[in-house]
Amino acid sequence: MSQTVAVLGASQNPERFSHKAFHALKQHGHHAVPVNPFIGMLEKDPVAGNLRELDEHIDTLTVYVNPRVSSELKEDILAMKPSRVIFNPGAENRLLEDELESAGIHCMEDCTLTLLEKEQF
Repeated sequence: MSQTVAVLGASQNPERFSHKAFHALKQHGHHAVPVNPFIGMLEKDPVAGNLRELDEHIDTLTVYVNPRVSSELKEDILAMKPSRVIFNPGAENRLLEDELESAGIHCMEDCTLTLLEKEQF
């Protein structure tokens, strides 16, 4: 089933995992929405400057930013109410995960690319 997925920390650098995940999500039929305050476009796709700019329901938020940044976005994540948040390797944030879980948002520490590759997304 196709999902709307926000890629927090999307990058224009093709070597970054967030860039690879953005493309892999699209290749697997998902609607990928890049989020990064420092870039306006990711190839032909507009990039949201922050989570508050997203005006559609997000099924999954996949996180590629460090814990300091994601902690600062706690209120925005809670307000958007995604069904699931994936903390990719290097982006794990146990305190934030616990707070989101307490609010009914399912969290997991995993690799979006691996989940897609194994058809477990």
